[in-house]
Amino acid sequence: MRVICDAPGQTCNRLWTYVASVAQCIAEHKRMVIIFYDWTIEDFPNLLHCKFIWFPLWHKWYLERGNGWNNYKGLTWKVTHNKTWDKIFKFLGFKKGWYTMDDTRYLAQTKKELQQIFRPREEIMEKAQAMLSNIRQEADFVVGVHIRHGDYKTFFDGRYYYTLEEFHQFMLRIQALYKGQRVAFFISSNEAFDVSIFEGCRCYRFGKEPSGDILDLYTLSLCNRILGPWSTYSRWASFIGEVPLCFIERKDQQFTDDSFSIVTDFYHFANGKSTEDFWAPAEC
Repeated sequence: MRVICDAPGQTCNRLWTYVASVAQCIAEHKRMVIIFYDWTIEDFPNLLHCKFIWFPLWHKWYLERGNGWNNYKGLTWKVTHNKTWDKIFKFLGFKKGWYTMDDTRYLAQTKKELQQIFRPREEIMEKAQAMLSNIRQEADFVVGVHIRHGDYKTFFDGRYYYTLEEFHQFMLRIQALYKGQRVAFFISSNEAFDVSIFEGCRCYRFGKEPSGDILDLYTLSLCNRILGPWSTYSRWASFIGEVPLCFIERKDQQFTDDSFSIVTDFYHFANGKSTEDFWAPAEC
């Protein structure tokens, strides 16, 4: 039985640390334990109740009371960033999921099962599907745009931060690329703004305020293409929805349809390009 004992970053980091082990369990009929699950776990009922995955939910009563989740996240950080606990976990044979992401042995053959296990609750999927159905009444080609602000202003010295006006220019170029089709854009962002600022582009989002992370994530996974800065978020949407993704590399970037490719595993696109190439020094 494999035991995953780390808890790196936000939700999509966690999903990526689970997926290789889940695929192995499907293929080899094994069981696994995820000790420090993400706070969004109840948005994934198929994962939470999967017959071969066990979550230590004995303390669930505490999490749902008062400041329980914040306390839990603080405790999780302390335990998973502690040399003594690292030694204990290693002695017990536990695994850090972050170091299993290069294990691609079973991803392709178990993809359908993975898509079902990592399918969010029906309320989320119904909202995502309704959004796409609404968009497709006026467009036949939908590009999901992941606008990541917030921590990206300082993350990696702001290398992956692009202004709203720069995103507007990216969208105009994409619109010109697919000029033979009625193009619309679904906007996923952690920043509040009205999509009317993107003049000349048909844009949609769930509201001026950021919507739920999982709702935006799985709406992206239903689009025809995904565009955004380097991120595990859009990378997961591409992988789980099998939607071609293009990472934005620079402000003056030009696009062709070959710029987009489906993410096949954490480190690779279907066209053979590495998803990690974007860490190399480049001008913003």
